[in-house]
Amino acid sequence: MATHPRIASEFNALEESSWLFISYLLAGVVTQTLYAKLSDIYGRKWLLVFCYALMVVGLITIGMGQSMWQVVLGRVISGSGGSGMSSIGLVLITDLIPLREVATWHGYLNVINTTGRSLGGPLGGWLADQVGWRWSFLSQAPMFAIAVVSCILAIPNTKRATASQNYNGIKTNFFVRIDMIGIILLGLGILAMMLPLELGGVYVSWEHPIIFVLFSIGAVLLLLFLANEVWWAPNPVFPVRMLKNKELVACYLVIGLLAAAQTALMFSVPLYFQVTQRVSNTIAGIHLFPAVFGNAVGGLAAGRIIKATGRYKVVAIAASVSGSIAYLLLILRWLGKTNWLESMYIFFGGLGAGMGNTAIFVSLNAVTEPSHKAVAASGLFLSMPIGMITGIAVTSALMLEVMQKQLDDGLVKLGLNLAARLEIISKASGNVDYIYSLHGPVADAISSAYVDGLRWGYGVSFACSIFALLAAFILKNRRLE
Repeated sequence: MATHPRIASEFNALEESSWLFISYLLAGVVTQTLYAKLSDIYGRKWLLVFCYALMVVGLITIGMGQSMWQVVLGRVISGSGGSGMSSIGLVLITDLIPLREVATWHGYLNVINTTGRSLGGPLGGWLADQVGWRWSFLSQAPMFAIAVVSCILAIPNTKRATASQNYNGIKTNFFVRIDMIGIILLGLGILAMMLPLELGGVYVSWEHPIIFVLFSIGAVLLLLFLANEVWWAPNPVFPVRMLKNKELVACYLVIGLLAAAQTALMFSVPLYFQVTQRVSNTIAGIHLFPAVFGNAVGGLAAGRIIKATGRYKVVAIAASVSGSIAYLLLILRWLGKTNWLESMYIFFGGLGAGMGNTAIFVSLNAVTEPSHKAVAASGLFLSMPIGMITGIAVTSALMLEVMQKQLDDGLVKLGLNLAARLEIISKASGNVDYIYSLHGPVADAISSAYVDGLRWGYGVSFACSIFALLAAFILKNRRLE
């Protein structure tokens, strides 16, 4: 989050920096439901060990990458491990702990998680400033190696009790039990839907036929995925019939929308301060701290409230309201000269995301049959990266489109000809160091254009929070025993 402008700028690809996130998240979408099935069959422990090992391989690939797309490949490998690492760890908690205690333990994990992310922003930025951004990835590999050993020594190997039985009493092969066709259709469908958001307005115009072709291909692939899950797959990767439960659908909507809102914000914050105040990577990372601290506070608060009252709906509603307030304040007040007090607005966005994650995870386990717990959780962790991908892709596309248009208008007012304007727009879109090197009216025009573009990005987060609020009202006001 703190170093993506620097990484992309090294390859003169600042406008492609969103792929550093999207590639990681897309790999998670493709593998998420696969891990849920495998953990039911082979147990959670060894899948978790495998995911940690994938992270090591991915981090080394990123650190050694010599081009933008080699770095993106490393992010894909890391994302494949990261998706299982998150979901299997949380499913393990529900295997071992009574449901009413899960919210509290989720809060503990949130604190640990947030402590790491709080350190990661400024530490990653400092490493990028002092020894190069590659070491912000390479230095993580030994930590995951330690995690592999810890996991082997300490974690019990739980799995669904009925998972060892053969399908319909017949011995089946790996591909029938896992539904690889469904996994491939889902991954390709989401990729086809995301590509137009990255290509449109940057590489081709929004009216170009390729945009409509890709959207159409994505829609067809996703429809085929649904058809496969309903009619063709003997053991579907995601039982679509579970979506008849409107509360389960509400859980997926709330978590996906809150994830879209916060991830879009976290993508924008370092770029905002680098462009408007020309801060270092270290300071850009520190500016993310209020949001991740809000995550920890929100997770702990939600755990306490749910444990004390046994209710989760009000927490989900409060989470969406908190996020909405934060993003509205950014739209109204982050206009380029943001003081330290106003930089704290993002705390409330983090607070909402932390509360929402805990409340929805408890809610999902309360409304799902125990035998479908891992698969339902995989759907939850599928909703999160889909929301994140969508939030980043829409925010990046909208921000670039508005920024480039506003910058062109500003340069016209300065009397620059077409060739000069195109050169400035290209360099401003591709390399943050170019912005640092400028002074005077052109620098002011670039900064103003970025501010306008980023405000539209905050608007995406605000809209997602409002829709999450509406979805939260669908949940029933149950009391956990």
